[in-house]
Amino acid sequence: MKITFYGAARTTTGSMHLIETDRQRILLDCGLYQGRRAEAFERNANLPFDPKSITHVILSHAHIDHSGNLPTLVKRGYSGEINCTPATLDLATLMLRDSARIQEQDAAYLNQKTSRRGQPPVEPLYTTADAEAALQRLVGHAYDQWFQLDGGGRVILRDAGHILGSAITILELQDRGRTLRVGYSGDLGRCGAPILRDPERVTGLDYLIIESTYGNREHPSFEQAAHELAEAVRDTIARGGKVIIPVFAVGRTQELLHYLHRQTESGEIPRVPVFVDSPLAIDATDVFRLHLECFDDETRQQLLAHDDPFGFGGLKYTRAVDESRAINALKTPAIILSASGMCEAGRVLHHLKHNIEDARSTILFVGYQAENTLGRRLVDGVKRVKIFGDEFAVRAQIRIADGFSAHADRNELLAWIAPLRDTLRQVFIVHGDEARTQSFADAARRVGNFAVTIPVARQTIQV
Repeated sequence: MKITFYGAARTTTGSMHLIETDRQRILLDCGLYQGRRAEAFERNANLPFDPKSITHVILSHAHIDHSGNLPTLVKRGYSGEINCTPATLDLATLMLRDSARIQEQDAAYLNQKTSRRGQPPVEPLYTTADAEAALQRLVGHAYDQWFQLDGGGRVILRDAGHILGSAITILELQDRGRTLRVGYSGDLGRCGAPILRDPERVTGLDYLIIESTYGNREHPSFEQAAHELAEAVRDTIARGGKVIIPVFAVGRTQELLHYLHRQTESGEIPRVPVFVDSPLAIDATDVFRLHLECFDDETRQQLLAHDDPFGFGGLKYTRAVDESRAINALKTPAIILSASGMCEAGRVLHHLKHNIEDARSTILFVGYQAENTLGRRLVDGVKRVKIFGDEFAVRAQIRIADGFSAHADRNELLAWIAPLRDTLRQVFIVHGDEARTQSFADAARRVGNFAVTIPVARQTIQV
């Protein structure tokens, strides 16, 4: 059996790993690489293998860095199923349509410039029609139920607790007379997080591909993160400013609404307008309400009692463009949750444009910021940034509340691996900056006697 690491190898985006047996070529995730625009387009447009040769695709969850290049895969000739959980199917339907719309809008914007220069038109990475073709191939499988693969072998999806529908993939494969059990963590969530269930423990694996996004550090507690959120809100409102929170439409938005609901009702933060300004986040929140199978007991009981955890007094979901523009005309304090989480696209850029030079306002980051993104530059303390081609001075406060992370930290990852130490032969560490993967690898080697490998991009390893 061979495993080739085509994406998220010593970086955090573009997850894509290929398992080859003497019978099958199984692709785990097909995510968009995100970074410098030209490099990202080149990498995403040119898949490093023949899509027609892939026999199966298994999608761990709907985040774009794991699902976002499925339309290109299908466009280039993949004709099989894309297997995932039912909740991932619903969320991926929203997210791939939204991604296609962004690809088309970006191409149209660039073509306005290229046409004036007499240059040939730019094609989008993929279109809405390409996304719809990929969505036709999604097949949902319930947690904890084996399903068979054509050509032999079987797969079971366990709850990863990262976002709604996220899954740990366990493959039981035959290869040259051997039966091998291979696990892929996808993105692992945290124990004790609100809304979702804790990540399931697994045992009996021979090989494991595991993420390491926060493999070199420990997270603050959720209580500390909630305190930092409330403090940022109180301080900003006291100055008369707005709190701009760049969020991922799926997962982080719903989690923050949980905390803002609780803090508003308890009087911990003042009652001010709260806006969720992202059509995708609005649609995703509706999907959340449909999937009780993914929730912890508290959230499930709330929904069954018709006590909406994602709605409270003062909260407004804004879908229309004119509603979004009206937020920036407000002269009074407000809290604005808007996508994208790394400030690379979407309505959050308009809110940054209108507030980044206002010293009363705060830009609060509550998630990981990948290299070469606007969010990362702001977190790193740059003094001037470009937004829509115009330069702005950074006068708003930049604050971080990273205890909200939906990724397991170093200790949580090690605890998750520990029950596997008696059977594991080798662990492959992916989805992390190089320093983080190396730090986590050093720690993982002390857990058991298995080999630990940090693959480089496009490296093939025979097992």
